[in-house]
Amino acid sequence: MTNAHYITPAQGYWLLAIFGIGMFLITFIFGRFGKWRTKDGFLVANRDVGWILGGFSIAASWIWAPALFVSVQLAYQKGLAGVFWFTLPNILSLTIFAFLAPKIRKKLPEGYTLPQFIKEKLQSERVHKVYLFPYFFYQLMAVVVQLYAGGSLVALLTGISLPLIMIVLTGIVLAYTLISGLKASIVTDFLQLSTILVIGIIIIPMVVKGADGYQAMSAGLGGIEGIKGILDPGVAFSFGVVTSIGLIAGSIADQSNWQRAFAVRQKDLTKAFIFGSLLFGIVPICLSILGFIAANPASQVVLPAGVDVSMIGVQTIAHFLPSWAVMLFAVAFLSILSSSFDAGLCAASSLWVTDVSKSKNDHEAIVSARRSMSVIALIGLLVALAVAYIPNFGLQQLWWVFNTIAACVMVPTILSLYYDRLDERGVFWGILTAFFVGIPLFVYSNIINQPSWIVASSLMIIAISTGFCLIRFKRATLSVVVPVEIEEV
Repeated sequence: MTNAHYITPAQGYWLLAIFGIGMFLITFIFGRFGKWRTKDGFLVANRDVGWILGGFSIAASWIWAPALFVSVQLAYQKGLAGVFWFTLPNILSLTIFAFLAPKIRKKLPEGYTLPQFIKEKLQSERVHKVYLFPYFFYQLMAVVVQLYAGGSLVALLTGISLPLIMIVLTGIVLAYTLISGLKASIVTDFLQLSTILVIGIIIIPMVVKGADGYQAMSAGLGGIEGIKGILDPGVAFSFGVVTSIGLIAGSIADQSNWQRAFAVRQKDLTKAFIFGSLLFGIVPICLSILGFIAANPASQVVLPAGVDVSMIGVQTIAHFLPSWAVMLFAVAFLSILSSSFDAGLCAASSLWVTDVSKSKNDHEAIVSARRSMSVIALIGLLVALAVAYIPNFGLQQLWWVFNTIAACVMVPTILSLYYDRLDERGVFWGILTAFFVGIPLFVYSNIINQPSWIVASSLMIIAISTGFCLIRFKRATLSVVVPVEIEEV
């Protein structure tokens, strides 16, 4: 690969400027319609989103950086087995909402957030507060991951300073999301997902052709580790179990999914989430072709020193295609990363307005929502800047950590929708115990790189939270001693 395949810094600045202006103008045009200028309009798009637009938004908001980068990395490292155990749980994690979304909408038709439902279901302030931590944390990580991945992408291709890129991306996404809240997010979701699908149809066949055809891809189907079987038991145990738990738990702890469950028309919820899950699956499956090609030694795709392995797909495109194609690809990736970024901001604002500030007035609710977006964006930027300089800590490790925290609330959330005898004490102590016992063990297992320990700690988190939720707590009874006057003899 030569430097001619990279985007020059000047081209990179133009790319960011055109992207930012384009997203802002599109949102501003749609924002001229005043239906979003209420609490319901800003937070849940007036609960009037159809299944097609809703499906695009659901898919786009779930296509985080891992779907774009880790999917290619796994194809490169573990071949078909890695792609299978990444893509299938991702699809299932959205499909499950075809059942959960209609259920919560029936129980709380005018709701906004999952923690709001938990509070009303269990009538517990302490459980509500415990729930807010993983839900806010997940939205913060939505900001951090997209900034980290998007910044790394542009820095790799242009040589522009990573901190500067992160600051610019934060400003772009925050600017257009502040205009009309969830309405802006859904409109841009449709355009951003359409962009990556169209550009993918153009770019990926060009890479295949440049690599001398599909023979180059088939030679890398086992990845650099040479894993031939799609259901390889080693990959299924060491990666598949943890990934499945993390992805399904992550989708349930992602307020952006619940926000769309309250925004899509009730009669369209099942269709929207099934359509969204299928749309999502197209992206990692198609992008995995880049990983297979890179895994073929004959392709001679080599990452520059110090570049995270999750960037192997970008490097493959830069290796085979001219700079204009690389720029086109960068636009597609920035578009879809921004979609997850703005979804995180909108979800955080709905949590803040509904569960913290509890603003009732339309004007106060919108002002509060915009302030919370700005704060979460700033905190996310600071965390992303810190993560970028932590040695031996990449996108995959970041992805595992926040999904494992989400696993602490997965079972209690599902049970809250289907199990009427759920006890708030079981939920409270189950989540706390799973967090303070399971999470440290999971982190330690990853530090020492013991797959069996990693799997065991993930299963322990699920087992602890489930066990506490199913315990029938007996309410304490007080023996009241009534004083009796004794007559004097």
